[in-house]
Order: sequence, then structure tokens, then C-alpha cells
Amino acid sequence: MRYKHLKTTSLTLILLFFTLLSQAQSNYYKWSIGFGAGANYSRTDVVRGNWGHTFSGTIDHNFTPFVTVGLEGQFGMIQGGDIYTDRNNRQFVNQYKAINANMKVMLGEFVDYRQSNFLYHIRGLYAGIGVGAIKNNITDIVRIKPGFAFFDAGYGPFPGEDKSVNLWVPLNLGINFYFKDRWDYARYVLTVNAQSNFTFGEGLDGYNDPPSTFDNEAPDTYNVYSIGFKYYFGNIRFFRRTL
Repeated sequence: MRYKHLKTTSLTLILLFFTLLSQAQSNYYKWSIGFGAGANYSRTDVVRGNWGHTFSGTIDHNFTPFVTVGLEGQFGMIQGGDIYTDRNNRQFVNQYKAINANMKVMLGEFVDYRQSNFLYHIRGLYAGIGVGAIKNNITDIVRIKPGFAFFDAGYGPFPGEDKSVNLWVPLNLGINFYFKDRWDYARYVLTVNAQSNFTFGEGLDGYNDPPSTFDNEAPDTYNVYSIGFKYYFGNIRFFRRTL
């Protein structure tokens, strides 16, 4: 009788252990693909930037649900300046393409979001950094000051190249909102992202001005504010906490 009681107790404890274990972990997909679109704003050697547009595509490998390494491709239009209002009558339009390798780490990797409803909803908050190359294609630019310029009419040409490739470092800050499929796995993601992009070289605006003539010491940059969608797929892995 004592043996049967011990056997029953052991089986109950084993079942309880596996129940708790199953509740403490979740399945997730190893890969995701996505796309995004948004507005960008330039900060370059011209006096004032301007708004343009950016489209992007991504593929990521998920080491955990909250640590990813992947590739991002971008294309779009960056512009700045204005031939009429810029004090040097300069303006440019860059129809660019770019690609980078990047890493993102999310809040859910570090906190036990099961303890707080607020933390659960912001578990997808992330920061990231990447490195890559941007291919600049200047399709419209003022190389010679127009005749109506307030001073130095006809001055030029402004030095620079219409086509170039520069080193590109993007910094990301954003948040993922997860939506589950019928198997209760996180399958779809809505992403809101802010990205600061630093380029090293003088290709983004097409102007390569000597510092003795123009203020040309800071890297040319552009910021992208976008909304994206991701789809998770591939083999299944286990994560230590429920998602």
C-alpha cells in the first residue's frame, strides 16, 4: 500500500513538473521577413534639410524572440536645400539605395514581463545598430549659382560627385507589437521605428565642400520614421518564458 501511495505521489509530481515547464516556455520561429515605409529628413551640408521617402525590406534570424541579426535593404529619395531660399542657392535630390547588416536587442530579453501587464505590452521595445553601404545617385543638384542669386551669381561649380558609395551606420529605436496565429505562436509583427543614419563621405548631398569655405565637419545624416510589418517563419525553437 505504501509503495502504491509513493508511486502515485511521484507520478503527480512528475506531471506537475511538466505542466509548469510547459507553461514557462513558448515556441517561436527562427526567421522573419518584413517590409516598411516612411518619411525621411536630411541633415547635410546645405543649410536646411527637407522631407523625402524611404522603403525598406528586411530578413532576420531570431537567436531568441528578442535578439535578432539580419539584413536590411533600403531605397528612396533624400533631398535638401532650395535654390530660391537657401543662402547659397543650393539644393539636391538623391535617389539612393542601401544595404546593411544589423543587430537588434529587445526589452523582453532582460526583464520578466510576466510580472507586469505594462512590461508585457512593451516587451518588444528595442534598440539596434548596423553597418553597411549606401549608393548615392544625385539626380538633381545646383552646381552653378543661378543668375538671380543674391550674391556671387554664376559662382561655381560646387565640387562633388553625382554618383558615389559611402559607409553607412544606422541606429534604430523602435517597438514591435506581436500578433499570434491559430497555434498561439507569435507569427505577425507590427513595427514602429525611428532610424538615424550616419554616412561617412560626401556623397549623400553631392557636395564635397572644403571646410575653409563651408561648414563641412559633421557627417551627412538622414532620419527615417517608418511603420513596418514582419512575418515569422521557419523552424521552431523554445524560449524560456511564455510569449
